[in-house]
Amino acid sequence: MSILSGKRIVLGVSGSIAAYKAADLASKLTQAGAQVDVILTGSAEKFVTPLTFQSVTGRRAYTDTDLWGNEAHVLHVGLGHATDLLVIAPCTANTIAKLAHGQADNLLTVTALASQSPLLLAPAMDGGMFDHPATQENLDTLRKRGATIVEPAEGHLASGLTGVGRLPETHQLIGHIRLILGRRGLLAGKRVLVTAGGTQEPLDPVRVLTNRSSGRQGYALAQAAQDAGARVTLVTTPTALTPPVGAEVIRVETAKQMLDAVLKEFPESDALIMAAAVADFRPKDVAEDKIKKEGGVPQIELEATEDILKAAAGLRIEAKRKQVVVGFAAESQDLLQNAANKLQSKKLDLIAANDISANDAGFSVETNRITLLFADGRRESLSLMSKSEAAEIIIERVAALLE
Repeated sequence: MSILSGKRIVLGVSGSIAAYKAADLASKLTQAGAQVDVILTGSAEKFVTPLTFQSVTGRRAYTDTDLWGNEAHVLHVGLGHATDLLVIAPCTANTIAKLAHGQADNLLTVTALASQSPLLLAPAMDGGMFDHPATQENLDTLRKRGATIVEPAEGHLASGLTGVGRLPETHQLIGHIRLILGRRGLLAGKRVLVTAGGTQEPLDPVRVLTNRSSGRQGYALAQAAQDAGARVTLVTTPTALTPPVGAEVIRVETAKQMLDAVLKEFPESDALIMAAAVADFRPKDVAEDKIKKEGGVPQIELEATEDILKAAAGLRIEAKRKQVVVGFAAESQDLLQNAANKLQSKKLDLIAANDISANDAGFSVETNRITLLFADGRRESLSLMSKSEAAEIIIERVAALLE
């Protein structure tokens, strides 16, 4: 998560049973390269200790005792100013009320007043408290001041009740953090359309023709585009992956459905990245009932599917803005020649070519080895790297092409 690398984040923890989840959040942020300074309220210390956070961040964790220590006259200012983001998770109804009314009676709230960085709040509280008019009014006040509120989840609460008030899971909180940190990235103000996964063409109500694509590279590209500040629309086939927090997700199955989605979204997009593995062929006729083997081996006639990239190229001719189109070439032979032919015939700005016959690249693995071919004849070979790292490089090249 390079967007988190080197970022300074102040993590405030207030008095909720969900405070134990904050330790996992602090740990994951630190593992991603962030410098995390934790501030615990007096109530939070009833649930977790400063040592817990010092152990996972490698940095000192602060409490109200520090407010009255030798550093008191500058500590909150230093914490508030020298940071990229202030996160309070969990954020109790009491802390929300204090923030809304400018009350500063502990180290966390006085740091919040002194802070000039973006503020992200993740409320967590028991049954009825989140929906109470007082809490909602306080949250509205904070939203108007620019704070980002991560809505709590619904589920089993500490009291035994079921309702809205659970702190979201760590990966969701990190997704919101990435959204805020990426606001001023290379693609700020741009809209990026990404396709991901392998299409599924039905043979009968049970069976489909598909491929081995996991969707990992497409999802990594969607996340990288968001990290760069873009508004992302992800057109995805069924997959076990979790979409990036904040992305608009359009779920499809067939090539025709993907075509329809792309043609609808592309005119308003600045870039299209076709990372999906779209079937070249589909059954000409789909059986209404399940094909039974007692009927013998079926003879299946195939027909070509729609050419999504070609259709998008046609729309681009009529566009009034500069649009970048990126394709992928997953090949098992003559990799660069086939990719170059596709680059030219589809009128692409950039194509990413990868050899799917390699064991450590392509489908169903976490890594990729890609060669980038540009319309102007340039070529760039990327060494073996994670699909997330490859996605970040591709997004950087897309941003440069849009300039």
